[in-house]
Amino acid sequence: MAAVVATAGCGADSGENTPRTVARAGVDGTMLILDGNPWWPTGLNAYQLASDWSVNAGCGAEVDLDAYFDGLPPGALTRFDAFRMLATNTRTGALDFGPLDAVFAAAERHRQMVVPVLAGFDGACENEVFKTRDWYVDGWQRGGDEGGISYEEWVGLAVNRWKTSASLAMWDLIGEPEPLAADRSCPDDAASVLRTFVDRIGARVRSIDSTHPVTVGLVGGGQCGTAGDEYGRLAGSAHIDVLQYHDYGADGIPLPGSGTDGLAARIAQARAAGKPLLVAEIGQYAGNEGGCATPATRAVDVGRKIDGQRAAGTAGALLWAYVPDPRSGECTYDIGDGDPVRHVLDSRATVG
Repeated sequence: MAAVVATAGCGADSGENTPRTVARAGVDGTMLILDGNPWWPTGLNAYQLASDWSVNAGCGAEVDLDAYFDGLPPGALTRFDAFRMLATNTRTGALDFGPLDAVFAAAERHRQMVVPVLAGFDGACENEVFKTRDWYVDGWQRGGDEGGISYEEWVGLAVNRWKTSASLAMWDLIGEPEPLAADRSCPDDAASVLRTFVDRIGARVRSIDSTHPVTVGLVGGGQCGTAGDEYGRLAGSAHIDVLQYHDYGADGIPLPGSGTDGLAARIAQARAAGKPLLVAEIGQYAGNEGGCATPATRAVDVGRKIDGQRAAGTAGALLWAYVPDPRSGECTYDIGDGDPVRHVLDSRATVG
């Protein structure tokens, strides 16, 4: 069993010698654990949580953090954006961790667990620049227009700062990485480039926090660098503890995709690597617009999907995406506070 870290209090000491205690969350083979018990979490992607327009440029609407975390069942899991730009004060250009500290603090007050995503593939809510192959080779080590701080430096700051949070479940290195060329073609060395990047930045995280699990936001559907057996080779990285699959466009189908690049194949590869596979994004359009599933229909479809995935051997399910201001008159992925799919999540998160 891989024990995994942390204490209460976020940001009190950003040094690498911060005292540690036994963590709440961890990994045991292909299973997640929480407080020493088997854990099959459900929950939400809530990318907007660190939006604070008085400080940063935000990533969507501001969220009442206490209301959000208070509305989750015990044993839930929330994945959210913890990007460098969300720790940048728009007035001064200086680092300001306040909005991100507030997310961890609210989660701790409500004993909820979170997965901070340290960067995204497309630059959304960052610098709006798509990360191409060159970024995965060495661009991640160079400073840019983000105050001169590189991704590597940001990871060091973030892991040092929040590694002692009792609400930290795992680190997500980057959402949906895909080392495409500048013309969006897939280079011949994409798989090796991505594996080397994951090994190196994963080792950096471990050098600071050797106890929390590390994950990476793989889509898993045959994308550049992770197609077919390439996914299995990346799964073998010693610096990745939890694998991911992102599930869109297969409403109500538990195991979507092909025999080589579908969810069933990814579950088999995760099992071969001896690691959990978290379905970290499940998205289905719903709304009151013609041709779109109603929220009630979506709830039924998501329940069928989650139940089938769990029976097949996944380690948890997170929906895309919570927003505090859902566009009910449109066809979107939005999930608000009163959405019927929330009851599906509440009834399926289990600890013990």
